[in-house]
Amino acid sequence: MERGNYTLLTEFILAGIPYPLKLRTFLFLFFLLIYILTQLGNLLILLTVCADSQLHVRPMYVFLGILSVIDMGISSIIVPRLLMNFTSGIKPIPFGGCVAQLYFYHFLGSTQCFLYTLMAYDRYLAICRPLHYPVLMTTKLSLLLAAGAWVAGSFHGALQAILTFRLPYCGPNKVDYFFCDIPAVLRLACADTTVNERVTFVDIGVVVASCFSLILLSYVHIVQAVLRIRTAEGRRRAFSTCGAHVTVVTVYYVPCAFIYLRPETNNVLDGAAALFPTAITPFLNPLIYTLRNQEVKLALKRMIQGSGKKSEV
Repeated sequence: MERGNYTLLTEFILAGIPYPLKLRTFLFLFFLLIYILTQLGNLLILLTVCADSQLHVRPMYVFLGILSVIDMGISSIIVPRLLMNFTSGIKPIPFGGCVAQLYFYHFLGSTQCFLYTLMAYDRYLAICRPLHYPVLMTTKLSLLLAAGAWVAGSFHGALQAILTFRLPYCGPNKVDYFFCDIPAVLRLACADTTVNERVTFVDIGVVVASCFSLILLSYVHIVQAVLRIRTAEGRRRAFSTCGAHVTVVTVYYVPCAFIYLRPETNNVLDGAAALFPTAITPFLNPLIYTLRNQEVKLALKRMIQGSGKKSEV
């Protein structure tokens, strides 16, 4: 396709992550295993929340089920293309495929940010205002808030994709990254990217900073409330429901801030940091929520025992 005096690109080549050739097979099998376990683990969480009568009517676990769907989506968008990096030959991604990958990654990623904030607010109400919690956070309201997070995430993803691909791309076509993300793709644009970089910094900065600030504020109040609980068992139960959330928020936000909220550099650490929100965090979330959350463990046990009784019959 031609525009003016240059030819526009129809495909990109993803450089992937640098690695020693002798580790190619190991890395392929490692990330393949991570991908399979991510899908199975999040599917198990989703099925547990849907099947257990004590969980699927509670807002916190409605959010957890939606988080599992998002984790499966992010992993499926990124990891299969990453696996191609560990096979021989050049495997280009079509221009439209690059647009879709960037859109869905930022759509699901920003939705995840909003969802983490809703989960923190839910814990704040449950611990700091327990008597009013059933009235303030109903299942219907949690579903409406979750729908709002999806809509806001969709707008964010569309904005980033439109701004990035409104620019002409006329060569070279090698994206120095393992997926189509904003900083790596903008380096290939045949036009000034100053406006894009500023809008990206402000837009992502506002999303990350506002969500993280609200989460931090919620947990300041939560910690104050938990410390006022007189019994050790009460404090342990309160922290067990919040500990998993704090862990996944930390693992998610720190790499995102490192990638997007600093001056533009082509740093090899960017790729390593991006592995956390795209591959590692979706894999860890089911483990964290099952190991750190007593109610999820009990629900899993009930589901396994229930299926065992049915098989006996």
